[in-house]
Amino acid sequence: MIKPASWAVIFTLVLIWSGYQPKDTFTWFLEVLPALIGAVLLVVTYRRFPLTPMLYLLILAHCIVLMVGGHYTYAEVPLFDAIKPWFGFERNNYDKLGHFMQGFVPAILAREILIRRSVVKSRAWMNLFAVSICLAFSAFYELIEWWVALLSGQSAEAFLGTQGYAWDTQSDMGFALLGALAALLFLGRWHDRQLGRL
Repeated sequence: MIKPASWAVIFTLVLIWSGYQPKDTFTWFLEVLPALIGAVLLVVTYRRFPLTPMLYLLILAHCIVLMVGGHYTYAEVPLFDAIKPWFGFERNNYDKLGHFMQGFVPAILAREILIRRSVVKSRAWMNLFAVSICLAFSAFYELIEWWVALLSGQSAEAFLGTQGYAWDTQSDMGFALLGALAALLFLGRWHDRQLGRL
């Protein structure tokens, strides 16, 4: 799929681009921090607990989504501004892609850990746990957004990206749920084949 050196080069180049004159430096830091933490965890666990090639690729894609959102802020990603009229959107919905990925990628990560560590035997229970983990993570992220808003005041608007939408928190969690279900439904068999090769 993707070699570790290629992964690192792509990650680094996008990170450098993202950090060059971002719309708001504080927001950039907040948005990119999960990608940086994830990259460090991947380096630390690479020898002890290597992941499937699919999962490394998905994590890279999620990191890129985070870094693009950090550069522009989620409410101002140009491509999503350009497509608003096509779908009749009133807001920039890049944040919904981010929250979809927040369910999509962690679902496969949770699935991989649950299977490889033999946490549960039943696939139905494994899917339930994977989705529950994603929803718990999504809810925790919404709490982090709330805490940042309380601590930073007005400067949190770019980080929150609500764009005046009253149901933003609930729809964010809904998109994470949709992402988790889609990942389990559409990638499960492919993931099983890759797990079999480990």
